[in-house]
Amino acid sequence: MTNEEFQKIVLEELKSLKEGQRSLEKGQISLEEGQREIKKELKAITEQTADLTEFRQETNTKLDTIIEENEILKELIGKHEVDIRRLQRRIV
Repeated sequence: MTNEEFQKIVLEELKSLKEGQRSLEKGQISLEEGQREIKKELKAITEQTADLTEFRQETNTKLDTIIEENEILKELIGKHEVDIRRLQRRIV
């Protein structure tokens, strides 16, 4: 193999390596862009999760209040039923 043939082979391999490097760099850029998009989406999901958690807390608090007030109303209705029956007995 002559020196020129060897240089030609080396240059072809170098060209191939440079093309491969360009391809890898493009892939890396694409991955970095994808990663930025994922970070944006993750931030949005985190914010939505915080909002939903707060909404859930508020809803649970309101539900607890409704349950407590419902129990009070049941007690009042029961007392009123007793009063109504007592009055009905007096009438008879």
